Amino acid sequence: MTDAPDERDFVEEGRKLFAGPCEFIWASSKVDNLPPMGPVEIAFAGRSNVGKSSLLNALTNRKALARVSNTPGRTQQLNFFALGAPPGSEKLRLVDLPGYGYAAVGREKVDAWTKLIHSYMRGRATLARVYVLVDGRHGLKDTDDEMFTLLDRSAMSYQVVLTKHDEVKKSDIDKRLSATADALRKHPAAHPEVLFTSSETGEGIPEFRAGVARLLAERGVA
Repeated sequence: MTDAPDERDFVEEGRKLFAGPCEFIWASSKVDNLPPMGPVEIAFAGRSNVGKSSLLNALTNRKALARVSNTPGRTQQLNFFALGAPPGSEKLRLVDLPGYGYAAVGREKVDAWTKLIHSYMRGRATLARVYVLVDGRHGLKDTDDEMFTLLDRSAMSYQVVLTKHDEVKKSDIDKRLSATADALRKHPAAHPEVLFTSSETGEGIPEFRAGVARLLAERGVA
């Protein structure tokens, strides 16, 4: 008999989940080249250079699962990673999306990436949640609000994750969390809890993993 969600230790479940095997399995630059739908997927979105690759590496305890670059726009496709078991029997897939907003490429390329992201999110039944990363040093930007509006219209569950906790003054942390939560109240598809993470110190990483474990439990994935 499975424990009720409120009785389960999701911190430990999350730790075990992300400690398991994780490997790259697919890259898609076009919506008609997505991998076949299988296990639950969670996607990572955010402005270019917000720290998506660093967070993926921190979550999975790896140094180079996702390529880290100081050049905005480096991720030019949807990158899929199988987590928890060999591909074909994994519990979860992680999807690294191209950064939106500024990128060191032409506008035409940015528009193509944006269309790819939008098409993926609208038509992927296995996509359980989009984690929208926001640079904690600067807070929300107009491009983030545009992404929230798109997700609202798509009725896609999403949660904001502030990054670079270690680079924010302690006196500003609660203010940033509060301002972000206040802004999200007008967005119906947004998860109310805002996470604040650091890929350098590990701040917020156990809570992130626990949230994913809870999400899987809610989807019936043991």
